[in-house]
Amino acid sequence: ISSSVMIVLIAQITGVTEIAAIISLFGVNASMILFGWLQEKYENPGSGGWVPFIFGCIAGIVPWIALFFYVFSIGGPGGTSAPGFVYGIVFSIFLLFNSFALVQWLQYKRVGRWNDYLRGERTYITLSLVAKSLLAWQIFANTLIP
Repeated sequence: ISSSVMIVLIAQITGVTEIAAIISLFGVNASMILFGWLQEKYENPGSGGWVPFIFGCIAGIVPWIALFFYVFSIGGPGGTSAPGFVYGIVFSIFLLFNSFALVQWLQYKRVGRWNDYLRGERTYITLSLVAKSLLAWQIFANTLIP
């Protein structure tokens, strides 16, 4: 649920104000997490079952497409642009969010060090802490410090 809250915060800082859009972004991101959970529950690393993972990746990219439309003002009024720090937030958290999918892929393909399932789990915990901390510090440094 925390990644869905992060998506909502990022959406709000990029200018998304419509409640239906915010609820939708939260829901689609939550479905990505649930597909990842299905991958872990029903597939074994190395077994070759990828349907939940693929569906999760499809669901997971949707909020980012919407956020990129807002950040780059695609289809919006000409001459509008986001503050520079918003670009930094969107790109850095986008990379970290996609790192979760990469770790799960490495874990289930049993590539290198991710052959050890616990290594992947430790990596998830570390990525989660880094992503939340980075978002908090980027928002704090650019909106709350005078």
